[in-house]
Amino acid sequence: MKKVILKCKLKNHDAFEQKLSDIDLDFSPIYWQHDRVYVPKNYKPNSNFPRLIMRTEMKAVDKPAKYYYILKRHIEDSGIDIIEDTEVSDYEKLVNIILQLGFKLAKEVSRRRQDLKMGEGNYIYLDKVDGTPGYYAKIESDLSDKDSVFEAKQDLEKTFKTLGESNFVDKPYFEL
Repeated sequence: MKKVILKCKLKNHDAFEQKLSDIDLDFSPIYWQHDRVYVPKNYKPNSNFPRLIMRTEMKAVDKPAKYYYILKRHIEDSGIDIIEDTEVSDYEKLVNIILQLGFKLAKEVSRRRQDLKMGEGNYIYLDKVDGTPGYYAKIESDLSDKDSVFEAKQDLEKTFKTLGESNFVDKPYFEL
């Protein structure tokens, strides 16, 4: 799936959440995610290299964790992110495959997350990433083949600015 993603470090988490609540948009309950990020051995930041992510997600303490395999690739010159994800049943086997393909573990990232769907194909995530100060908000917008990446990114920036936020972050969480 092609997406445009814009991330922002929030000035005030509570104020941000309240502004959305004031227009009848409320986040989901908090859930936990833990990502193990794997990169090719020759990985360089700000390049078109793929990242493979093994995600553990717990949405409720009385339900079993879910495991996902996620392929992410940011195409620098276009501003598009290609993201494919699949739920997996054998986490350990898939990690062994990733390592045999020549990827290495780059970082582990845990976060508490809330999400909010805003229309078709648009999501806002509110993240508290372990080991980093403050909160982050991330907007993801699905793109069709005829959508303009430039216009989609401008729309995301306008959305954040309307909500009083403009401290945009280009790095993925594992590089912070």
